[in-house]
Amino acid sequence: MTPEERLRVFESEPFKKAVLRQAAPAVASQLTALVYGLADTYFVGLLNDPKQTASVTVCYPAFIMLTAISNLVGVGGAAAAARALGAGSRKKASAVTSVSLWAGLLFSLLFTGLLAALLRPALTLLGAKEQTLPLCVEYAKNAILLGGVFTVLSNVFANLFRAEGRALAASLGLSAGGLLNILLDPFFILPRFLGLGAAGAGLATAVSNAAALGVFIAVYCKNRRETVVKTALPRHEDVRAVSGDVLKTGFPSAAQYLLTVVAVAAQAHFVSGYGTEAVAALGIVKKLDQLPLYFSIGVSTGLLPLLAFNHAKGSARRARDCFRFGTALSFGFSLLCLVCYEAFAPRLAALFIGDEKTVALAAAFLRRMVTAMPLMSVCYPVIIRFQAEGRSRAALVCSVLRKGLLDLPLLYLMDLAAPLYGLMWVQPMVDGISLAAALALLKRGAGSGLSADNGPEPASDGEPEGELGGVGQYEGHDAGHKG
Repeated sequence: MTPEERLRVFESEPFKKAVLRQAAPAVASQLTALVYGLADTYFVGLLNDPKQTASVTVCYPAFIMLTAISNLVGVGGAAAAARALGAGSRKKASAVTSVSLWAGLLFSLLFTGLLAALLRPALTLLGAKEQTLPLCVEYAKNAILLGGVFTVLSNVFANLFRAEGRALAASLGLSAGGLLNILLDPFFILPRFLGLGAAGAGLATAVSNAAALGVFIAVYCKNRRETVVKTALPRHEDVRAVSGDVLKTGFPSAAQYLLTVVAVAAQAHFVSGYGTEAVAALGIVKKLDQLPLYFSIGVSTGLLPLLAFNHAKGSARRARDCFRFGTALSFGFSLLCLVCYEAFAPRLAALFIGDEKTVALAAAFLRRMVTAMPLMSVCYPVIIRFQAEGRSRAALVCSVLRKGLLDLPLLYLMDLAAPLYGLMWVQPMVDGISLAAALALLKRGAGSGLSADNGPEPASDGEPEGELGGVGQYEGHDAGHKG
């Protein structure tokens, strides 16, 4: 498929088909990532040692930081590049991709370097106890310090390829890494092979993300003459022209994940007071409730370039139809998961560990926490729509409400009201409040941005249209590439 044909998918293909073409590969790669995460928990659980399972759980917030970095420059870069393509500027889109990739490399190196210097205090703050700290250190060294750069850059590449319509290539790289992780897990973790335990799970994650990055580099090299994705060191003027808008667009997604670190760590800290089994049970639930979460993220990720391109193009009705169809897919799947999880919670928990107390706690936790999923499944696409429109302030408000701002006081209050089990109701409460705010902001934006058929207007929450919403300083430099 030529670059022009890929952009015609965004512009003129029937909207349901266009959404499925973009969202299906994104969902597939997200679900592959979920499966390899579940594989980590499953194979570590086969050791039947709650300390091993708990060590993976404790390190989860630190791993989320890598996702925050990749979203800051990956989601921000994808939205900015798609808007530039919609405005007819391949030159500006290429500048965005170059800045995004090099920013991802820089930020990931800074984070892993800082974490290496403060590893033991940081893990203790995240909830590691005396008996689990050595296991946490070994897992974090492999999964985060060794594999951090690979994790960030592979996800940035995937987002940027989607921005120009290469959804299948994005899925291929991430899925290949995920499948390799699943194959390596038993070999690295189980005593009959290398017997590295939780540390082996971290090593498998690092190797698989390095492989995914290798796939993306191969795809880039094969298509470097026609792709807008560029790996050359960006020019100083490009950095000044586009970096602010990339970071502003991506910041709400990054903030949500950064605040997730705080929220997950706070929840783990509260739960750790009830014993190692409770921490291990929470880790199992965090894996299980990721199925509807990852599906919604996949759909939203697929929607982002469609919405951003058509927003810049002025095709508001098409963008609105794509948004509604994608949101319906996300919500429907979350309802299916809600029914299945409520019905089979003990059996699902028992897949990961044989310890009866841990299974009972995990089942009880799951039945409470999964009630948040239908709310989340609508909130994610709304936030992505705000980012596609350049409404970064509205996206940030919803992101902050969903993670971080309300979690800490609610965790404290709910633990007092219903010790341990009350902690599991915090996420449904937070998602309900966040969704209400998102829908209010969406209604407030009626008549602007994507909601009108006469093209994008100034965002209704008082924000000026971002520079990347138009061609800016690149206008007229590559008019021959306009679709």
